[in-house]
Amino acid sequence: MKMRGLRWWVVGLIAVAAVINYIDRQTLAVLWPTIAADLYPDKTIDERNEIYGLISTIFILAYAFGQAIFGKILDWVGTRIGFALSIGFWSFATVLHAFAKGVTSFSILRVVLGVAEAGNWPGAAKGNAEWFPAKQRALAQGIFNAGASFGGLVSIPIIGYLALVMSWQMIFIVVGLIGFLWLVPWLVLVKAPPEKHPWITKEEREFILSGQLSSSESADKPVDAYNPSTAELLSRKQSWGVIIASAAIDPIWWLFVVWIPIYLSTSFGMDVGEIARFGWVPFVGAMVGALFGGFVSQSLMKREWSVNAVRKLVITFGGVIMLVCLLALAKPASPLIAVLIMAGVLFGFQIAISSVQTLPADMFGGKTVGTLAGFAGMAAKFAAAGVTFIIPAITAGGNFAPAFVFGAGLAITALLAIWLLCPKIEPLKPKN
Repeated sequence: MKMRGLRWWVVGLIAVAAVINYIDRQTLAVLWPTIAADLYPDKTIDERNEIYGLISTIFILAYAFGQAIFGKILDWVGTRIGFALSIGFWSFATVLHAFAKGVTSFSILRVVLGVAEAGNWPGAAKGNAEWFPAKQRALAQGIFNAGASFGGLVSIPIIGYLALVMSWQMIFIVVGLIGFLWLVPWLVLVKAPPEKHPWITKEEREFILSGQLSSSESADKPVDAYNPSTAELLSRKQSWGVIIASAAIDPIWWLFVVWIPIYLSTSFGMDVGEIARFGWVPFVGAMVGALFGGFVSQSLMKREWSVNAVRKLVITFGGVIMLVCLLALAKPASPLIAVLIMAGVLFGFQIAISSVQTLPADMFGGKTVGTLAGFAGMAAKFAAAGVTFIIPAITAGGNFAPAFVFGAGLAITALLAIWLLCPKIEPLKPKN
């Protein structure tokens, strides 16, 4: 049996995995008001939010370490088994949430969930590299990213409406089982990499393999690209521009991913059903922003704008949108206005982050890109964990305005890091 376009089925399954990833991740956030009322009836809303903030911080830290752990696992056992292990463990951890009784059990399960869910991203990158030629990888990555944004969009209404007919314990079981269902087509379809797959056509195999690189350098980098040692890399102010910008901008995303349901419940007294009707709106902005940012960058490049001009324009445009919308969130007129403004924040975030993430490849050779991206990603996740941890303290009494003003300050920090530490975005050269 031969299948035409097998690589598109593979990337489609990876995109579906990203949707499941976000549903599993968001289940606790949407259900927390109900869970907290059940497990902590004598605690105040602020005390319940502190517990949720602690558990969420632990999840983000585990997620940060999990990317490195599963990156090694994927290189060791391959994409097929590595992806199966990732989604299998996170689905099992999701199911076990149904039996959690307090901070300790929830924290342990969030560690397992965070480490396992982190495998989704290096797994997607590795699958992309295996199944697509260099010239189609941006499109494949776009499909995967759209799946991630769509997952954030649908997770809140799905979980919210399930809460109308099921207990919170049963919802964790049902949601966790979805991941196990995904394993069936994945293990059946992805039998082997393209060079050995029995179902791939000869034409598609040749198309994929002929367009893949034989070295670690990217297609558009010269062989003598600048690949400094780690010490020299960290001595360049441009590297710190990328690291600081990533650490400043990433917590803005996590502010909303972690706290949207809690914000709507605390500030507007919404129950789970009402959160389901409103909470998905911000992620529409994220999905549109991801597509819009890529389209603008590509269009300007075709008009022969310099990389420096395109990156700074797009990052600044996204950063200013975030700044304005975060300040506007300090006092929204209604829940509908609030979620629409949040959509604006995430729209700006996705526009900016897409260009921030390309900066390592814009300035360094292929053997250094991963190192800088790793430092930036680690800094981003640790910053996100720190912000998540302090949110309950700065929102005591149900006033989230300080959190949004703080987020606006982060947006300014990211812009300053790019403009001051990356004076010209271009391939760098050795100092000597």
